[in-house]
Amino acid sequence: MQQPEDSLRVALLTHSVNPRGAVVHALELGEALTQAGHDVTVFAPGRQGQGFFRRSICRTQVVPTQEPARPGEAAPLAGLLAGPQGPLRALVRQRIADYVDWFEREGCGGWDVFHAQDSISANALATLTERGRLAGFVRTVHHLDRFDDPLLMEWQTRGFLRAHRVLCVSEGWRARLRADHGIAAEVVGNGVDPLRFSPLPQAGDAALRSRLGLFAGWKDGADGWQSSCEGGAAPLFLAVGGVEPRKNTMGILQAFTLLKRRWPNAQLVIAGGASLLDHGGYQAAFDELLRASGLAVGPGRSVVLAGPVADGEAAALMRLADVMLFPSVQEGFGLVLLESLSCGTPVVTSRIAPFTEYLQPDDVAWADPQDAISIADAACTLLAQLSEPAAALRLRRRAQATAARFPWSDCARRHELVYRDWLAAPRRTPAQPEQAHA
Repeated sequence: MQQPEDSLRVALLTHSVNPRGAVVHALELGEALTQAGHDVTVFAPGRQGQGFFRRSICRTQVVPTQEPARPGEAAPLAGLLAGPQGPLRALVRQRIADYVDWFEREGCGGWDVFHAQDSISANALATLTERGRLAGFVRTVHHLDRFDDPLLMEWQTRGFLRAHRVLCVSEGWRARLRADHGIAAEVVGNGVDPLRFSPLPQAGDAALRSRLGLFAGWKDGADGWQSSCEGGAAPLFLAVGGVEPRKNTMGILQAFTLLKRRWPNAQLVIAGGASLLDHGGYQAAFDELLRASGLAVGPGRSVVLAGPVADGEAAALMRLADVMLFPSVQEGFGLVLLESLSCGTPVVTSRIAPFTEYLQPDDVAWADPQDAISIADAACTLLAQLSEPAAALRLRRRAQATAARFPWSDCARRHELVYRDWLAAPRRTPAQPEQAHA
């Protein structure tokens, strides 16, 4: 496709080929910018033979990494951190070096804008800038982590302090960056693709239900929602993000245990979890809680640990579920929340920022993430509405209307304005404290 004369050439860099929030954001932003007439390539490090978790209409490039495969590893890079000075530091260092080597070998002259979505790629771009290979770069801070390793903390901070324009996806993180680091970031938000995340059943939905042994739930494919919610009803709950502290997976399990007392046939699916970080301690505590609950685990049982799912299966799970449980204790934005709503599936989420920033009071069912009873009560509120056909239809339509407020095209326009403003600036300096751009 021939590009317009004023189109921008944009290199979007992310840290993984797996479907984490920042990776999804990079691909969706890349596609929206491509549809707006710009020339975009999304980069990510990966092992030999790896590709992105899904195909994209924009160009993608996997940067070869030296990180070796681990025998029997269910998901790339899961569980690598053995201690505060363990393999995570080596992995991050290697991936930064892989990015630097790639662009020094292939050249940096093909793009107008280099845009990092994470600390790994931002540190690589900072090094390339210091070496005179780049005029500077843009960085999006989705959220910040706390590491025991001081070098990892140093790299994380360097990744946005050395950027020439800093973006974030929510007002809360803009305030945190200003208060803690003196950085004046700009909010660009997030989006959702209603074609990818649609309530309309797809060909693979039934096969996924069969493979995971998912109960029918309350959804009646022919006539909408079933009217009965008592007796043999089997509400299907979904949690996305794997077993992680900030996803509050233990709180979800505690709430589900309470819900099982009212609906003995209820089922919980926990999907996702491919991460660079190790959550071994939290995983062990979760496993112990799960054993103590007495809940049966596995396909067709009370708790289904689906793990990372293939492209398209996340949307299928959202369509099949009756309610998504998303009581996170920390998020940059919470992209999967919008994706669930776009599928017509209502969400229980935390009454904290960033959710309270961009959601209206009736968009979701609110809960205290530190209180399992509050989470369970919010789920019961949604199930009460889903038990009545007219109320269920209103709830589903409201969910889709909420998601429709966040098209990726709007997000892409905000990025384009930032890119053009930065490129037109007469002097480009890193967004250091006291020198932060307005």
